[in-house]
Amino acid sequence: MTARIAGQLAIVTGASSGIGEAIARRLGSEGTNLVLWARRGERLACLAEEIADQSGVSVDTGVVDVRDREAVQGEAARLMSELGTPDILVNNAGLAAGMAPVHDADVDDWDRMIDTNVKGLLHVTRAFLPAMVERDSGQVVNIGSITGRQVYPGSTVYAASKYAVQAITEGTNLDLLGTGVRVSGVHPGLVETEFSLVRFKGDEDRAGAVYKGIEPLTGADVADVVSYVLNAPPRINVADVVVFAKAQGSVHHILRDEG
Repeated sequence: MTARIAGQLAIVTGASSGIGEAIARRLGSEGTNLVLWARRGERLACLAEEIADQSGVSVDTGVVDVRDREAVQGEAARLMSELGTPDILVNNAGLAAGMAPVHDADVDDWDRMIDTNVKGLLHVTRAFLPAMVERDSGQVVNIGSITGRQVYPGSTVYAASKYAVQAITEGTNLDLLGTGVRVSGVHPGLVETEFSLVRFKGDEDRAGAVYKGIEPLTGADVADVVSYVLNAPPRINVADVVVFAKAQGSVHHILRDEG
């Protein structure tokens, strides 16, 4: 069966690895033409070539740091002048940095998280949403986190940034009521990607311990959920989805196999 979104144009931020890469691969396999943004140009170029070869879709790339508002606006203007208004925007770019308590945290880590997870998402949304509203159609998917609902020790500012994603998603839906544009939030629990390696600044042992004793979600699992959201009939807005691995009940309840 042909996917409903086949032939549409989707932009995915943070597409060079992890959940973003998995979403790009899944959408490409469904016949969606792609625009992939990330900071790592070499990885992005390799991924784009691979998806184009495997799926036969067109894949445009942009080396964009979503924290840079001028870069976002410039690349968005180029994209829309050449390819038109995207049908789909997946705001995936995001990160966690450190797990120190607030009174002992690195303020630079705070800036990275807030500037990427909150302001970056807003920069990208603001760049494309007016054209979607003018056309009266489009879908936006914001990738949040269960940490945007439940805080755990050491996550204060990261959680605050993801609570903000939740609020932005809900508020944008209200702002768009009566238009043909839909906004959805997808909020995963534990997903094994480079996320923890980035958070712990390359400490592989510490990153690996996060997933020890459980079978976590994969990026492909999250991509499955995003595909479901995007392929729902136009009369449906899947406003909010939380997805856990079977072994996770909340940020505080994880059943680990100690054997």
